[in-house]
Amino acid sequence: MTVPPSLLFVFGMGYSARRLAARIVPQGWQVTGTTRGGARRLGDGVETVQWGGEGVIVPPVGAHWLVTLPPGAEGCPAARAAGHLARDAASVTYLSTTGVYGDLGGGWVMEWSDVNPGPDRAKARVLAEQQWLAATGGAARVVRLPGIYGPGRSPFGRLRDGSATRVVKPGQVFSRIHVDDIARGLEALLGRPGLSGVFHLCDDEPAPPQDVTAFAARLLDMAPPPETAIDAAGLSAMARSFYAECKRVSNGRTKGALGWRPLYPTYREGLTAVLEEEQAGA
Repeated sequence: MTVPPSLLFVFGMGYSARRLAARIVPQGWQVTGTTRGGARRLGDGVETVQWGGEGVIVPPVGAHWLVTLPPGAEGCPAARAAGHLARDAASVTYLSTTGVYGDLGGGWVMEWSDVNPGPDRAKARVLAEQQWLAATGGAARVVRLPGIYGPGRSPFGRLRDGSATRVVKPGQVFSRIHVDDIARGLEALLGRPGLSGVFHLCDDEPAPPQDVTAFAARLLDMAPPPETAIDAAGLSAMARSFYAECKRVSNGRTKGALGWRPLYPTYREGLTAVLEEEQAGA
């Protein structure tokens, strides 16, 4: 759908937000986002302002808000800095993580499932979600994302430099999402500012991580790294914590509410597109 041109203010002008901007600026949108670096233009229709996460920041009047910042122990820094102004925004969308659901032993999690955060970083996400829902009187849109991949953020780089591994934990699967499907989903949300609640932007096929790496290797015409049992992989505590949780993420409510469908319903279509884009830009 075509979104009526408007203003978008992004707290944290990062990877996903830039892909969204690339979609909506040609439609006439003006996009401003915060960065820790100096203020600069990222191209026609996209500007940045310097903000390090401290002190009050005032978005343009009437703008839609997109919040991509990671939380700290006290929740979302943007909620503390601008939450008192949130009810004046055209809409508020907060990017969270499916990590808030904890471990489901491979079971499915729906948009209405209860949260059960384990690590402190997941508990901080739940706190940030609650802050935005409170600041907007329940009108915020909470988008819970799984693992994000796309150009410059995929197994291809690790395969090329020899650092890729294929860690195997029996029964382990992860959901994931191509960055352009995030951008398309956020664009659909901008076109429906009256919607609120929880949304899942994810693909349709949760898959074992070793299968994803093997497919990426085949696309590069390389032999995949050997499989390594998780107990012999020498993973860091942080890496092991991701393998401690296993869930399959449903996007059924999101599809119905937004009319959105992933352009890349599995990692196979997504990685093929990533490689084509990277090769075209080489």
